[in-house]
Amino acid sequence: MKQALLIGLAAIAVIASTSWAEIQTQIVNYQDGNVQLEGFLAWDNAMQGPRPGVLVVHQWKGLGDYEMRRARELAQLGYVAFAIDMYGKGVRPETAEEAGKLAGIFKNDRALTRTRAAVGLGVLESNPLTADQPIAVIGYCFGGMVALELARSGAPIAGTVSFHGSLDTPHPEDASHIQGKVLALQGADDPYAPPAQVEAFQKEMRDAHVDWQFISYGGSVHAFTDPGAGNDPSKGAAYNAAADRRSWQAMKDFFAEIFSPK
Repeated sequence: MKQALLIGLAAIAVIASTSWAEIQTQIVNYQDGNVQLEGFLAWDNAMQGPRPGVLVVHQWKGLGDYEMRRARELAQLGYVAFAIDMYGKGVRPETAEEAGKLAGIFKNDRALTRTRAAVGLGVLESNPLTADQPIAVIGYCFGGMVALELARSGAPIAGTVSFHGSLDTPHPEDASHIQGKVLALQGADDPYAPPAQVEAFQKEMRDAHVDWQFISYGGSVHAFTDPGAGNDPSKGAAYNAAADRRSWQAMKDFFAEIFSPK
């Protein structure tokens, strides 16, 4: 009887511990001038005290389930993750044509891109859970372009990770303003980041003396981390489970380096 009671109490303790360790999430309303924005915050409330933050930038169809899942996964790793909104509250394109038009606005106006991303960074910086802690930024596809532009703006970020992102910029000279380290994770056969763009990016990083890494995944095309991209590489965008797993591990190793005590 006593043994059964002890087992029962242990089970209750495990359940309580699991419940307490659940990842917490919150919708965060903020704004850039007159534009209302809606981001997604995730953190582990079982952890005590401030911890590094990670800004997450969405793909071209806006902040959705994919980015929110990534934010939760980052919270499970012990970070405070904030998935930002580049387009505006409720602005979530449903078709590739709509997404292309919206993404094109930012691609053609890098000043707007940097400003909108910086507003999201400010939200994460002001969170008590990231007080005096380093912050990194990661981005997927369109979000990779945004993350790199934020770094080129000279924003105080410890590291930048671009997953199958657009690497080009009209202002390569601005790479000299990058304060942290850079990790670019690309599909070797990505038609949206052809060899000329890759070479130009690497030259940009090299000329600016940035601490950078570039990893190319063989057999992978665009959007290789997104299961929603399908499984037909001939279309130029497709999920690749191996590249997804390897790139996430590369990001974790990168974070272990940039967030380690100096």
